[in-house]
Amino acid sequence: MKKELRVDPTACSGHGLCAELLPELITLDEWGYPIVAREPVPRSLDRHVRRAVTDCPTLALRLLPAS
Repeated sequence: MKKELRVDPTACSGHGLCAELLPELITLDEWGYPIVAREPVPRSLDRHVRRAVTDCPTLALRLLPAS
């Protein structure tokens, strides 16, 4: 099953840790908030995505089934 990474903008505080852990899928805007790629997560990045989700200080990242 394909998964997608999503960010909850109301929960995010703009720490930027996610972009450091997962630069392949996350960039930061000019204020330091994440911009997440709107594509299914490649299986080769599964471990890195799960780490970014669990290490997010505000738990604003979610790994969801692709729609």
